[in-house]
Amino acid sequence: MSVAEPRKIVLFRHAKADWPQVSDHERPLAERGRMDAAVAGRKLADTGIPFDLALCSTATRTRETWKLAVQEFPQRPKTVYEERLYEASPGELIAVLNETPDDVRNVLLIGHNPGVQALADILAGQSEGDARERMSSRDFPTAAFAVLNFSSSWKALEPGLGTLLAYWAPTE
Repeated sequence: MSVAEPRKIVLFRHAKADWPQVSDHERPLAERGRMDAAVAGRKLADTGIPFDLALCSTATRTRETWKLAVQEFPQRPKTVYEERLYEASPGELIAVLNETPDDVRNVLLIGHNPGVQALADILAGQSEGDARERMSSRDFPTAAFAVLNFSSSWKALEPGLGTLLAYWAPTE
């Protein structure tokens, strides 16, 4: 695959979590979160993006979100559960994405705010239609996702390099 071919990154915030007496890392999804994760999975499948790789935080709520969402996909991508995605800053998320092999074209990252929202803002040098305005006005709620593309190697991914193609949130 040529590194000039367009690649896509979908940044997917975990669905609504519950607040039981457990560590933050172990918080499960709330009932609304389980419903929203399945709906988000259908919307992700509707994008038609053939994901080669899913990078998922090891937190319980992200793993549960992914388990429910991926059931809606026509084909399950390779999944890597990555500890570094938990509470990651945008720079840390870019560092993880920079490690992606060049034969991977489309990546779905399932993570947490504020990192996921900040990364979407930072990567999107351009935006199509009203995607940026919608994303900014809704503050990236749980189960929301942003679709970005760029045309370079994963190692060259940096702020401003992408175009925000689409944004979706359960409130839409």
